[in-house]
Amino acid sequence: MNQKVISATRNVAIVGPYLSGKTTLLESLLFVTGAISRKGSIKDGNTVSDSVPEARDRQMSVEVSAASTEYQDIRFNFLDCPGSVEFAQETYNALIGVDAAVVVCEPQSDRVLTLAPLFKFLDDWEIPHLVFINKIDRLTCEGNACGNAYRDILDALKSVSTRPLVPHQYPIGKGEHIVGFIDLVSEQAYQYHSGAPADPVPLPESLKEQEHAARNEMLEALADFDDHLLEELLEEIEPPQEEIVQDLKMELGADLIVPVFMGVADQDYGVRHLMDALLREAPAPETTAERRGVDLSSETPVAQVLKTYYTPQGGKLSLVRVWQGQLTDGMILNGVRAGGLYHLLGQQQHSMTQVSVGDIVAIGRLEGIQTGETLTVNGNQGAVALPKADSLKPVYALAITPENRKDEVKISSAVAKLLEEDPSLAWEQHGDTHEIILWGQGEIHLQVALDRLRRKYNLPMTTHLPRVPYKETIRKSTTSHGRYKHQSGGHGQFGDVYLDIKPVERGEGFSFAQTIVGGVVPKQYIPGVEIGVREYLVNGPLGFPVVDVAVTLTNGSYHSVDSSEQAFKQAARLAMTEGMPKCEPLLLEPIMTIQVCAPKEYTSKVLQLITGRRGQILGYEGR
Repeated sequence: MNQKVISATRNVAIVGPYLSGKTTLLESLLFVTGAISRKGSIKDGNTVSDSVPEARDRQMSVEVSAASTEYQDIRFNFLDCPGSVEFAQETYNALIGVDAAVVVCEPQSDRVLTLAPLFKFLDDWEIPHLVFINKIDRLTCEGNACGNAYRDILDALKSVSTRPLVPHQYPIGKGEHIVGFIDLVSEQAYQYHSGAPADPVPLPESLKEQEHAARNEMLEALADFDDHLLEELLEEIEPPQEEIVQDLKMELGADLIVPVFMGVADQDYGVRHLMDALLREAPAPETTAERRGVDLSSETPVAQVLKTYYTPQGGKLSLVRVWQGQLTDGMILNGVRAGGLYHLLGQQQHSMTQVSVGDIVAIGRLEGIQTGETLTVNGNQGAVALPKADSLKPVYALAITPENRKDEVKISSAVAKLLEEDPSLAWEQHGDTHEIILWGQGEIHLQVALDRLRRKYNLPMTTHLPRVPYKETIRKSTTSHGRYKHQSGGHGQFGDVYLDIKPVERGEGFSFAQTIVGGVVPKQYIPGVEIGVREYLVNGPLGFPVVDVAVTLTNGSYHSVDSSEQAFKQAARLAMTEGMPKCEPLLLEPIMTIQVCAPKEYTSKVLQLITGRRGQILGYEGR
């Protein structure tokens, strides 16, 4: 049991685009804080995060991974979030439970645009966040002018952030590469060393002017939110470091600014300074709880599920944020007994008996509890409901069929567990094509889901693109006659009908009527005629369901002994089979309305893509 008393907690999400180095950064953070003694690598497939086969086979994050570490008597719970847009739901679900986020990006201006949706989500939810420009050694300096290249990256970041960016560091270059940085708060210069803390070095004389300008820019950005600091700057009074750090902490905690750091996670460059900044400036869980409207004075336990896992050995695990009160092992939450409390380090689980407010832990065996659900003690369900991230609508589909037909009975339960782990998936039994359709955010997303079905539930699938649910209709009217006569000894079968078939306006569907007079078709047989017509329309002359058709029974005849409802149903089918091909059948394709949001410089390309797929542009406007 881990019973060490921790004085405080910080919950930090690591987010950013695919390939920006988030998992490598987490590995470095765990290494410099002593949680692991040796770093793993993506290439070798031995990192703490991304430990499931689906992630390691693709060398990319496919779900949120949690890792807990301790640094200067404070527990840090890191959530490594996927970078691919196809797994954005995982990231959004995790972000609502953290106190701050580290946005990892590469020093490439053309890739910064991919951060725009992430910045928007963070700002919409008022989640404090800072930027870590990773792989800064790849930034090419021209003639030792690393500051210019660095400023280009900052300008690109500013174009996609609604909050002002505040650089925390200034680069030191040697030749064409960055070899260190200047801390703009302390004005201390540092030189990078692989696998070791950066060494303090004298501030280069050639950079004093640029460093001074960058520091003034940082102070002016902070002064926009602090009148006292503004007065000091106007009076040319040098503010003390403690005041600058306090301003950074307050304004980051209020999501008013976005501090910017840099480094090389693979070499641990800048990672210790990033960790120190999180220690000093990241908001405490109490600040986040107040922003969410949680009553901190109440001791009633309230928690929220951020992620659901199904592990082969331990069964269901729910990753939860404790917003209020304390959780204990065996506590009843939403009518379900908690089956163990654990701090996670990737796949490793460290058992706890009690968890304090503000912490993020995994709880075992919360059956029936969904991701995003608010947890309260038994008897208080519904007393509080914390906001949760909106579910993304599925945009890509595959038709799935079990490789073994005997496994069809297992699909429902296995897919239900799959959807608990990943709420951005959906499935349906299509009414027209009768296919089982698995919906997700993209091809990789669905392939990961299928891999999980095979690995976790021994349910391999064959897949193909879903059939297009075409429909058909008709363009002209006709009158058709159908007679069904069958004699096989004893009572025979006899039905005779005349049907008027005509098209109706698009969207009116199917209608059936009758104008029988004189009892030429007895009333008890008329429902059989409608059934026969409906059964035929399921599969029209072109092979697809028929819509927007009106059929009227106008005449017919019967036999007092041999007629029956079944005979008239068959007669109606014969009449429809004969008449429908004469009505000029027309194939109907599905039509969808889509909304595309893109930067204005890509407008022409978007319009070209849509019209190239026979899309009709209904209009566009600025956003």
